[in-house]
Amino acid sequence: MRRKSARSKEDESAIDLTPMLDVVFIMLIFFIVTTSFVKESGIEVNRPQAATAQKKSKANILIAISKGGEIWVQKRKIDVRSVRANVERMHAESPEGAVVIQADKESRNGLLVQVMDQVRLAGVTSISLAASHAVGE
Repeated sequence: MRRKSARSKEDESAIDLTPMLDVVFIMLIFFIVTTSFVKESGIEVNRPQAATAQKKSKANILIAISKGGEIWVQKRKIDVRSVRANVERMHAESPEGAVVIQADKESRNGLLVQVMDQVRLAGVTSISLAASHAVGE
């Protein structure tokens, strides 16, 4: 009989970790849901410098134009005709986001205008051009 009382005493003194695990799990879900992931266009471009360049915080859709005329969205090379469909899909995923076009300073202006036109046809009116902040000005 005495052994049963010793075991029950051990069981009573054990710490129940279930509530702590529940709290940790809920915190993990909270951090996953509230995290904003950085999206990349797929290539590194040589952006032009501008003295009035500002940081854009709500840029969810990045489009890169290389100096050779290639268009990159989400690490994929696409054609100018498929810009609209890609932007429509990404804008549906995050409607509050803006489009930032990262055009190389040696890229053609005509292609930049075509990309901007496709973005506007996709229903996005908030379009920005990426630039590096000019040093010394």
